[in-house]
Amino acid sequence: MSSTAMIIRQLAARHGPRAVARNSFRPRRFLSSDVKSGNGAYATTLPPSLESRFDEYFASSTSDAIDPETPAPAASEQTADGAEAETRSVAEQYFLYKQQQSLIGRLGSDISPHYQPHTLLNHPPSPADVTLELLLASEAHQGHATSLWNPANARYIHGIRQGVHIISLEVTAAHLRRAAKVVQEVSRRGGMVLFVGTRDGQDRAVVRAAELAKGYHLFERWIPGSITNGQQILGRCRTKVVNQNDEEVPGFEEQLYERPVLRPDLVVVLNPLENYVLLHECALNNIPTIGVIDTNADPTWVTYPIPANDDSIRCIQVIAGVLGRAGEAGQKKRFEAAARGEITYRPARNLELPGEEEDAKKPTVNEAEITRILELARKQDEADALEERQGKNVA
Repeated sequence: MSSTAMIIRQLAARHGPRAVARNSFRPRRFLSSDVKSGNGAYATTLPPSLESRFDEYFASSTSDAIDPETPAPAASEQTADGAEAETRSVAEQYFLYKQQQSLIGRLGSDISPHYQPHTLLNHPPSPADVTLELLLASEAHQGHATSLWNPANARYIHGIRQGVHIISLEVTAAHLRRAAKVVQEVSRRGGMVLFVGTRDGQDRAVVRAAELAKGYHLFERWIPGSITNGQQILGRCRTKVVNQNDEEVPGFEEQLYERPVLRPDLVVVLNPLENYVLLHECALNNIPTIGVIDTNADPTWVTYPIPANDDSIRCIQVIAGVLGRAGEAGQKKRFEAAARGEITYRPARNLELPGEEEDAKKPTVNEAEITRILELARKQDEADALEERQGKNVA
């Protein structure tokens, strides 16, 4: 008997609170801001007609009490009351919806400025838009492990976190703005800018930057000797002569055959580790270079280093977009100067206009007279020599 009573007591102790909680009334928790204002209306902006209707409805609902001894209304009155109740229920639902929207509509996270990969390609940032937040979001601060550290990058490193070097974003922003000024000035003076990025995923950023700066791009393997031995590798590439508005000027085709191949005035390398041969050729020919230098690279390889993460595609897109925008600004200034009649670049040498070259081939009047006199003198000498030989034969 005692064991049976103990079992029943244990069951009651286990399941009793659940049964009591299931049948108990749980009051609904309302927001503390769900209160009426001083004039009796709820703190929600509604049309005047709805506000007056709600005031009447709440006033009647609070003043009228339900009396159980009151006789039931007639059928017509019930129909009218049902239609009115239905109308009031729809209006009340709309009111509650607007009230909840005004109270909790601004709660939660705002994710409107989220990252869109195509934005950096379609609308790349300009040098004025470079901020630490943008570089941080593009993971430009992430370096390599401390075991791969190049001691030449000590002045660019901010610290170490979990065995990984952290690049100083302030230094990155300063060096990026300096490189943008270099690209802008080279473009303003009509120089050739070559953008190189041979890693996977860098081709679109390289092409977009070259389009903005009106330069050239390379996203495949660099052919060794294209600069040092360019006459043999690029000797058959077509060249042309353009004016200050980049319009082709015909008539110089024959004069361009024996000219040396063109060389870039500035090279932007987004992955210097894989293009060391290119950087070496640029150094031999005194061509300035700009490169993205990670913590495992040597900053002395390039002329203008940009300390940043070269493994992040988003970081590469930001840097290439900024440099492309800088080149676009330089080209715009050059065209504006050309419209004013100013030339910001040095014209090509050893080129003659087609009309001047033909005129140079024609002899002048004095030269033609001298040629005629020399020809007559030569003929006279020949005649004298012939008479002298004939006289010797007769003797």
